[in-house]
Amino acid sequence: MKTPDGKTMSADAASQSVGSALRIAPAFVATAIDESTGVETTIEAHYSAGRGRYVITTIVNRAIAEDFNEDRLKHAAPQAILQVAIPHCVALQLDEDPGAPWTTVADLTTAEGRIIPPWMAQAVVKRGMKDERWEVIEILYGTAALADLPPVKLIALELDVPERTASDWIQKARAAGWLVGMTSNVGRPAGG
Repeated sequence: MKTPDGKTMSADAASQSVGSALRIAPAFVATAIDESTGVETTIEAHYSAGRGRYVITTIVNRAIAEDFNEDRLKHAAPQAILQVAIPHCVALQLDEDPGAPWTTVADLTTAEGRIIPPWMAQAVVKRGMKDERWEVIEILYGTAALADLPPVKLIALELDVPERTASDWIQKARAAGWLVGMTSNVGRPAGG
């Protein structure tokens, strides 16, 4: 993961505010190597405020082995690279102190591949946790929507709630002023 000018992606590169609690890198370059097919794929993506997500602007496939798979070279699968890259481009502050450091979502991702730790997921689903819940919804929704993934499914999985509940919480978070600058056209409508 790199910035377009070749620097390593970090929370510091996330300079554009999205929503009320997130910052994102305005653009990134990501490369994936598939040793089994002998093909390297590099994508460049830029955040589109009008679309509310990252848009891939460049795809480059390159053979890296003599016995490369020609079909794989001709047909890129950039969505998977985009989905893996997005958590490195989204940052948030874990402390309410304005001087607190920013952390990428990738740095928060647990060993089980989850974005929100189980203790946090259990806490935000309890009654009376509205602001905390909306903040977590914004993190999860933003991560999914920016990667063009279905936010309802990710929220349901991460918080262990039914998809209907996740969809309802998305609508309520948006009505409460969260999720600004993020939209999703994937999966169920999210009341936006």
